[in-house]
Amino acid sequence: MYKIGAIMWTSYMVPLAAAAREIAGLELKMCSMRDLEDSGYREEFFRYLQKEADALLMFPSTNGIWEEIAGDIRKITAHRPTIAFGYDPGLLAYNTVDAEIALTVQRYLTIGGQENAKNALLYIMKEVLGAAVAIAPPEEIAWQGIYYPGSEVLYKDIDNFMNNCPGWRPGRPDVGILFYRHLWVNFNTESIDALVSELDELGLNAIPVFSTGRHDIETGSRDNAYVLKTCFFKDNTPVIDCLIDLQSFLLVKQGKNERTARPAGEELLKQLDVPIVKALFTYGKTAAEWRSDPRGIGGATMVMSVSMPEMNGVIEPTVIGCLDRMVNPEIGGSLEYYRPLAGRVQYLCRRVKKWIQLRRKKPAERKVAFILHNSPCHGVELAVGGAANLDSLESVARIMAAMQAAGYCIENPPASGKELIERIMGAKAISDFRWTPIEEIVQKGGVIKYLAAEEYRQWFDAFPAKVQQAMIDTWGNPPGEEKDGVPAAMVYDNKILITGVEYGNVVVCCQPKRGCAGPRCDGQVCKILHDPQCPPTHQYVATYRYLEKMWGADAVVHVGTHGNLEFLPGKAVGLSATCFPEVALGTLPHLYIYNTDNPPEGTIAKRRSYATLVGHMQTVMVEAATYGNIEELEHLLDQYIQARHTDPARSHELEHLIMEKAAEAKLTEDIGQQHGEDGAAVAEKLHGLITKLKTRMHQDGLHIFGDIPAGERQVSFIQAVLKHDTGEKGTLTGLVVELMGLDYDAVKDNPQSWSEEFGKPYSAVLDAANGMEKDFVRTFIGCAAEFDLPALVRQVMGELLKAPGKVDELGFWLAKVKNIADGLAASREIDSLLHGFDGGYLPAGPSGLITRGRADILPTGRNFYSADPERIPTKAAWKVGQKLAEALIAKHRNDTGRIPENCGMVLFATDCMWTDGEQVAQILALLGVEPTWIAGGRVKGFRIMPLAELGRPRIDVTLRIGGVTRDCFPGMIDYLDEAIRAVAELDEPCEKNYIRKHALEQLAMAGGNTPEAWEQATARIFGSRPQTYGAGVSLAVHASAWKTEKDLADIFIDWSGYAYGKNRGGQAAGEQFKRQLTTVDLTYNKAATDEYDIFGCCCHFSYYGGLTAAARSESGNAVKTYFGDTRDPERPGVTTLAEEINNIIRVKILNPDWIESMKRHGYKGAGDMAKRITHVYGWEATTGEVADWVFDDLAKTYVLNDAMREWFEENNPWAMEEINRRLLEAAERGLWEAGQAVLEELKETYMEIEGWMEERMGDVIGEYQGGSIDIMTAADVPAWKAKLVK
Repeated sequence: MYKIGAIMWTSYMVPLAAAAREIAGLELKMCSMRDLEDSGYREEFFRYLQKEADALLMFPSTNGIWEEIAGDIRKITAHRPTIAFGYDPGLLAYNTVDAEIALTVQRYLTIGGQENAKNALLYIMKEVLGAAVAIAPPEEIAWQGIYYPGSEVLYKDIDNFMNNCPGWRPGRPDVGILFYRHLWVNFNTESIDALVSELDELGLNAIPVFSTGRHDIETGSRDNAYVLKTCFFKDNTPVIDCLIDLQSFLLVKQGKNERTARPAGEELLKQLDVPIVKALFTYGKTAAEWRSDPRGIGGATMVMSVSMPEMNGVIEPTVIGCLDRMVNPEIGGSLEYYRPLAGRVQYLCRRVKKWIQLRRKKPAERKVAFILHNSPCHGVELAVGGAANLDSLESVARIMAAMQAAGYCIENPPASGKELIERIMGAKAISDFRWTPIEEIVQKGGVIKYLAAEEYRQWFDAFPAKVQQAMIDTWGNPPGEEKDGVPAAMVYDNKILITGVEYGNVVVCCQPKRGCAGPRCDGQVCKILHDPQCPPTHQYVATYRYLEKMWGADAVVHVGTHGNLEFLPGKAVGLSATCFPEVALGTLPHLYIYNTDNPPEGTIAKRRSYATLVGHMQTVMVEAATYGNIEELEHLLDQYIQARHTDPARSHELEHLIMEKAAEAKLTEDIGQQHGEDGAAVAEKLHGLITKLKTRMHQDGLHIFGDIPAGERQVSFIQAVLKHDTGEKGTLTGLVVELMGLDYDAVKDNPQSWSEEFGKPYSAVLDAANGMEKDFVRTFIGCAAEFDLPALVRQVMGELLKAPGKVDELGFWLAKVKNIADGLAASREIDSLLHGFDGGYLPAGPSGLITRGRADILPTGRNFYSADPERIPTKAAWKVGQKLAEALIAKHRNDTGRIPENCGMVLFATDCMWTDGEQVAQILALLGVEPTWIAGGRVKGFRIMPLAELGRPRIDVTLRIGGVTRDCFPGMIDYLDEAIRAVAELDEPCEKNYIRKHALEQLAMAGGNTPEAWEQATARIFGSRPQTYGAGVSLAVHASAWKTEKDLADIFIDWSGYAYGKNRGGQAAGEQFKRQLTTVDLTYNKAATDEYDIFGCCCHFSYYGGLTAAARSESGNAVKTYFGDTRDPERPGVTTLAEEINNIIRVKILNPDWIESMKRHGYKGAGDMAKRITHVYGWEATTGEVADWVFDDLAKTYVLNDAMREWFEENNPWAMEEINRRLLEAAERGLWEAGQAVLEELKETYMEIEGWMEERMGDVIGEYQGGSIDIMTAADVPAWKAKLVK
């Protein structure tokens, strides 16, 4: 009896096991790396290899526990002949037989099939063990082809298939299926067969094609470009209407290595021009494991099967099959098969059919539903069409105009966004809220369908039992019931109200309220505040189901970044039928207009709501000009600097004027002015601050979908893109300064210094350089192909040109400007959306911050993808992160006299993707851990820096991650957790290792020194409950559902007390989170751009503010608040949160230029301004870091300004009501010490505004909250209190 032990890739084990049964005199014991994870099995199997096996065959994967067992394998190979090979070249080192033997065995197994597996084993028996057996050479088997269930024929191309396959029926739509060859060659096609059968049931032909996905000259394997052309094209014309992709990695690529390959073949995919839908296997997970895993799929499967295909524009990742793992007693290990999940196969095929139906309809027949986001937290009435940096209303009006021109049947489309919102609000086609009783919606015609309970029941009763029960427990039996004092959601006369406005074959709906009900906003009706796993209301789900099933929508479009469909409870990736995004969406093709600069949340929309993204352009950014007191102060400072060089007496006079004006401008606290400080020193600080404010940027209004910046707006757009484009060439501004004969760093870092040559301070030199930079951009855009560059430079710079030798360097920037201008011109956003309505392919493209040098996101209109999570942090980000870590430590030491022991930090996915992981790098640097990288820039492990090298103690961190961070970067979270654990276990003095110090203290507090207790004591990464998002605090603030800081702290802790990391799947860890908060010295977050700021979204004060409130509440200490700044990555810095707040207030919210730019957008601009002011209130509620002068100036600028009030009354009176009410609430709560006169004026204006509201409402019946501030905390709401206690 010959005995062979084998460690194999699972895909090779099935044919080897079958082959071994046919060979007399052979015992084959075989396992996979997964089997070896069981320590008991591993011990038994290694004993077999050492004591009984005659040879070892190895073709394993080298992930998982390979590093742990590699030493044991090495010992075995020293005593047993070993045939080793694999995808990892390092495996060849384990081979102990002749290389030709290993290559031959590899060839047998690579070609595949049971017969070749049998001859591979016979070959080993003969050549390695000396058995007298006959062997056949490797049997050649097709490397690609068209397979069809039940047919013994393999079809080589599309003609052969259509002419000979009995299952193909002419006249039906055709669906391509692309899967891996190993499934076919190993007879593991059950899932493919299920797809074919289901498509046939739906009246669709399936063309199932297998390939390896790689080109290999030696074997004859062809790449997918060849396969697509051969099997899905006939006479150079595509024959399929949709493609189902079951492969991993890139669909079409360039580059030999799967890991380093780049997307390719865009032109081929555009020529194919069909939706490419992603069907997923849960590699490594059984059906039970997948169903119970809140993540769905993750790790390598997510990267290979979801992230990388997205780079080719593959959409809708849908699980259709799971692993079936069966222990085979003959071989001792487990054999794995991929089994179809019938319900998931059915769901995917129905989605495919919907795409084909959309594709095959003529434009005049297509029906499209537009969903405008409508956040109730900001106020339903004021926030119709919520979309970050996008005028969603004007965008929809323009899209409808383009649709009508393209032949869509649209009746009386709105001429503008203003006309659209006037119709929506005139009919009150929204949800009930503060100023909108349900009776008003009925009376004014906002209802497009009164959905009877029995009509809704036909859908509801088909939902999984788990879904039904969750909705009933929260919202009552259909159509909805009053529960716990909360009314039924949008139910009138026992019917669900579906609201919207119709324009023929287009309907525009506001997204329903997701977690609250009734014409109120308080702590009782906000059910999602009580429970983040709160399911959507019956009316929410009914709205989407009505649009698909009764109104007859062929597609749904969500407009702008972002709504809440993609954030409903459910798995992160690879959803199931019980996940609420899928429950609501049904099978509608989903196109999502999304900002290209928001890759993480766009990624969530792609994966959790099956969205095909249509990326839109960022809005134009412009540098902030000074105004008011700050402008006057700037002039005084310029005079002062000049006078110090020319008229010392005058400079002394100016010092007094500067001090007075600085006080008027509320700048003295920002510069940290000390009592009795020298006037020159104060002037220098003020000059630096004003220069910093002037280099910040603000939005020049909002983007309108399909609008390309032209003229001066295009110049400003391009200049903003180049501002921080700090590659090897530096920046264009820097080059202009150098052309002036100056050192850019000296000028940039010393704005108060005087230039003798130019007779002005460096700040004025920078102003001049910026002006010339704009001139260059303007000139480059319009210059001819042939031109005289030196003459052009002389024309722009004149006598300021001092270094003509550098003129040629402008050629690089000329090309860059031209490239950006071309990218803008090529952006076809509305055309792309309409091509999505055609059921066509939307090409993929990168995403990110264009103002961080990411001009490659142009042209927009593409289905964008996100960053490779395995490359974070990059080496460049590590350099920035090190500087940030030291700056944070230095700032705290300077403010308190000691270094911090524990930094509380918010880690958002945006920073990870925008900056390639600067904050991740900062966290590692605080720990004293350096990433290590492998070829291709991927992060692989880390190096713990010795204390002597570090030169300071290791700083502890308490991380609050966002739900998007958790879902997009599970591997990165595990990596950080491993680093934290490793540092905690170092044998170092506690005064040099605060992570270890606090872990040991918490171990003692927990009362036990067990592995489980240590596991808990080292938890440092916390987030929301699995399958939920948010921090809860913003909900409480908006609903006025709090009285004290502790109320907000308790909410934050309740929502955040779940530990993440290696083997931590979001387990409840509230007590550990509280223990960790007791040692927090500071809280921190950072910014990387002016495109977004801490007032743009409520998530910022909810997370950072909530963390601060929780740390202060639990520690009892005055926790410091800091903010990092890497807008200019060459000059990272750390400031206080209060300074960051003040800067944004001055640069944007109080800036007349910004205000006027927002006013251009009418209702939408007004709503966005109101949201920001509410967020100012939120920051003060959570941190207390907003100065009284901020509220003073907000009141004077917005509410107490007659012209502004009139403008709001005309465009969005609900926004003005929100602003006024929040200011009064801030004063009533003691958050703002307002002057009595200002308070009286605010009360008077509020009475005026209430009159506006009542006049607009007219004579309606029904109760509503109006402007009442009803403070209801958990103590007042029994159901909520019970959940908190639990």
